Amino acid sequence: MKKFDPTLYFITDSNGFSEEEFLERTEAALKGGVTLVQIREKDKTTREYIALAQKVHALTKQYGVPLIIDDRIDVAMAIGAEGVHLGQSDMQIDTARSILGDDIIIGATAKTVSQATEAYIQGADYLGVGAIYPTTTKVKTVLTSTQTLSDICKAVPIPVNAIGGLNIQNIDVLKGIAISGVCVVSAIMKADDPAQAAAELKTKIEAELL
Repeated sequence: MKKFDPTLYFITDSNGFSEEEFLERTEAALKGGVTLVQIREKDKTTREYIALAQKVHALTKQYGVPLIIDDRIDVAMAIGAEGVHLGQSDMQIDTARSILGDDIIIGATAKTVSQATEAYIQGADYLGVGAIYPTTTKVKTVLTSTQTLSDICKAVPIPVNAIGGLNIQNIDVLKGIAISGVCVVSAIMKADDPAQAAAELKTKIEAELL
């Protein structure tokens, strides 16, 4: 099994930032202690995505944090990323696994117990479950109840992370659920001080949720 720490899973969002500021904020998140980084770019061309992912990967390698590429196994392969995250409309996990091999981290989005079980059977290494709250990112938001999140945690033996509109003010809703970590975007990306935001989130997650 691949070794990775899902405690504080940071998903980037470059919208509204210059490339320089985007990379500065990403590095600040790494300094603050995020344990996984996913680069998610819905609107860039393949070349643009690869170019930016290479720059982010240079940062994550400095801090010893795995980089996960959202959706695109071609981009993951092109830059030698540590993993890829696949949604319900992306390539099937078992197909991706046959292409990428056993050493690559493959995460999957799941919103129901049946989706979670299927992803586990196909070889997913972890699950992202949500959205727990509405989000401001440019993704389709279907809310997932904390009860469903809890049921998924009990149904599969792989790490399950909560995702969707989560921040330091509202993650208390996850108390008592057997999650392995929390995924955040805006709570770090749009913070006045991304490093401090990451550090405070990580401290709270470790102390109160895990």
